Amino acid sequence: MSARLVVQDLGRRAYGEVLELQRTLCRERVAGILEEDTLLLVEHEPVITLGRGTRPGSLPLSPSEVQRRGIEVFDVERGGDVTYHGPGQLVGYPVVDLRQHRQDLHWYLRRLEAGLIGALGTLGIEAATNPGLTGVWTAGRKIASIGIHVKQWVTFHGFALNVSTDLSYFDLIVPCGIRDVVMTSVSRELRRSDSSSLWTATRQSVIEGIAQALDLEPAEVAFHHRATRDAEGAGARLPSGH
Repeated sequence: MSARLVVQDLGRRAYGEVLELQRTLCRERVAGILEEDTLLLVEHEPVITLGRGTRPGSLPLSPSEVQRRGIEVFDVERGGDVTYHGPGQLVGYPVVDLRQHRQDLHWYLRRLEAGLIGALGTLGIEAATNPGLTGVWTAGRKIASIGIHVKQWVTFHGFALNVSTDLSYFDLIVPCGIRDVVMTSVSRELRRSDSSSLWTATRQSVIEGIAQALDLEPAEVAFHHRATRDAEGAGARLPSGH
């Protein structure tokens, strides 16, 4: 029997809260407190994140101007350039101990791409990688972005798949530092406007695709973590998800 991939759905939450949760879970996985690989699924409020490879021209507007538009901005430790997260986008953060798989970051990135390609295939979208670039594409359009960070061979950060995302937000940035890139979404490719049922189908396909790519057995469990429970008790806003 394969080891488990514990899947925890956080619903819709602000980016900063989930960033700290990822960092905590990574430390716990390194220390052996978190005993199983975990996939966090979340839908964020509008946010732009700047990876370690962000070029000066990738965010044409100043961070203060972006924030005036109601979009948060975070500098983060993941690899890659600038990207956008927001409603209608399925974001996955695998906290995976590569010592239990293969200590090879390129292998891991290719596994995430393969998982997403398989998920999109299940939905009826023919997707592929783009030579020399990280992420997933369909007919020359980018549908999913990937950016990771690793500490002592434990991963965090992850992937973002556009499901029914308002793609106009990507006009504020140079997505992943790729000029003239055309962003797309599952709903646009399938010409579907039933966002709720499409979200459910995409979510299930992604869980199965990522688990299969990592040779793990997916197991959904209700989310609970002491740090988050403490925040809820203090009155932190935890918006509901789909």
